[in-house]
This record gives sequence, C-alpha cells and structure tokens, in this order.
Amino acid sequence: MWQSAILILVFLSVSLLVIGIYFSVTVDKRALAERMNTYTAKVTGLDRRVGFLERLSSFKWKSYLEEASKIFAAQSITKKMQIELIKANIPLRGEEYILINFLLMFGLGLLLILITRNAILGWIGVITGFMVPKVIVKRMKLKRVQKFNSQIGDALVVMSNSMRAGFSFLQATEMVSKEMPSPICDEFARTLREMNLGTPTEEALLNLTTRIESEDLDLVITAVLIQRQVGGNLAEILDGISHTIRERIRIKGEIKTLTAQGRVSGIIVGVLPVVIGLVLSVINPSYIGVLFTNPTGWAMLTAGVISQTIGIALIKKTVDIKV
Repeated sequence: MWQSAILILVFLSVSLLVIGIYFSVTVDKRALAERMNTYTAKVTGLDRRVGFLERLSSFKWKSYLEEASKIFAAQSITKKMQIELIKANIPLRGEEYILINFLLMFGLGLLLILITRNAILGWIGVITGFMVPKVIVKRMKLKRVQKFNSQIGDALVVMSNSMRAGFSFLQATEMVSKEMPSPICDEFARTLREMNLGTPTEEALLNLTTRIESEDLDLVITAVLIQRQVGGNLAEILDGISHTIRERIRIKGEIKTLTAQGRVSGIIVGVLPVVIGLVLSVINPSYIGVLFTNPTGWAMLTAGVISQTIGIALIKKTVDIKV
C-alpha cells in the first residue's frame, strides 16, 4: 500500500513542478495571448476554439485544469492534434485533449495497480488510456466525413441551380451554408467567413479540403480551381461532378451488398474462436486450461493467432474494393 502512495506522491510532485516552471517562464506570453484572444476569438475559427473546460462554468477545478492544459499549448504535437479535433468536430483544444489523455493514462494505470496489485495490469491500463481517445477521435472523424460525402451531391445541385439563377460563386456558397444541414453547412459557412475576411478564394477552398479528408470534395475543389484559371460554365461542371458522385455512391452500395457475405465470414472467423474458448472455459476449465499451462499449448495459441490475423487480413483485402 505504501508503495502505491509513494508512486502517487511522486507523480503529483513532478506534475506540480512542471506546472510551476511553465507558469514562471510563460507569464508574459500568456498575458499577451489573452489580450489578443479578445480580438481574434471570433475570427480565427480554425485555431481558436471554445474548449471543453471553458464550458464547465460551475466546475470547481475548472481553472486549475484549464491552466494545466496550457503546458502543452506550444508543442508541435498539440497543433497536429488540434487539426485532428477540428476534423472530428470535437469541442476540445489540442492542449486540453493531451491533458485529458495524460490524466486518463495515469489515472487508469494507478487505479488498476491499486485494485489488482499487479504492475502488468497497470501498464495495460496506461496503454488503454492512451489508445481509447485516439480511437474515439478517429471514429468521429470518419463518421463526419461519411456524413459530409452523403450531402455533397445535393449541395452541388443547390450551387449549380443558384448560379444558373444568376448568383455568383460566393452567393451559391452562402446558399449551401444556409439551406443544407450540418456538417456541410458548417464547413461552407466557415469557408465563406474566411473569404469575407480577406482570405483568397483558392486558399479558403484548400483549407476546406484540409479540414475534410474526402475524395469527392477534392474532386469538386480541383474542378473549381481549374475553372477559375481557364474559365468555363461552372454550373455545368458542378452538375457533371454531382452525377459522378451519385453514381459512385450507387456503385459503392452495390459493392457493399455483393461483399456482405465476405464481411460476415470475416467477423465469424475472428469472433468464433474467442467465443468457443470462453464457452469451454466455463463448461470445462481444466480441459482448456492445458493451453495456458503447457508450452505446446502456448505454441498452438501463437500459431492460431497468427493464422487468424492472416485470414482476417485476406478476407478484408478481398472485400475492400476501391471505387
């Protein structure tokens, strides 16, 4: 018990030391940043975000956590993480995410050590606390891109019809930001705001492709940029791209239907051995326990895991058809 208490005290002491050094070194920089944020908070939507900690107005420890998160504000990894959070539309700053990740890692690791008295499980808790937030961010970003792709065809129709009615490209973009649902309306509104604040149209459109990793959007932006250089009927170009995107979505749906059996086979191949092992461990523990106590059993388990991994990878490669 005293070993765990010493570990916790060492962790807290090092954390407080790092926070104290950071505050003493960056006091002038933080004061300047706070004054500048007064004027830039409504403008730089890509960099300045209302973080999760700022929303906790009644949370007693809010100010301490917010100040602690600033330790990571100047790090390059924080800026990269900020971009990923923007792509996933998660209301966190990069430094807040890193602080929460660290707290989750060490908190979960210490909790498992205190409960189980096993250092190996503690390290498993640390690894789990490190991986779970990354998986959540990646999944939310993927879902947002999929939702964006499902709306882009209708958005192109709105833009082409607006330009046929005499609207300019900026006015057509504004129509999408007003008429379409989220997330495409939010991204087009942000792009329009950048252009209204003086950002060149080409740069604002490239910023849009940076925030949304979509092949369909890349096709649209590339066509618009080429049209702005060589000329042409942009309404007809957008109609053609809209038709291409709709056909691609239709073909993807057909492929998903035809490969459903292969995907189900992959799930069964991956899940069935685990389920059988759990059932046997409940029905007859001594029978399956030989696998974990005998060297030959460990060799068989290793060979089985390798074979399972190869089989799942082959099935995934077979059913994953790019369109």
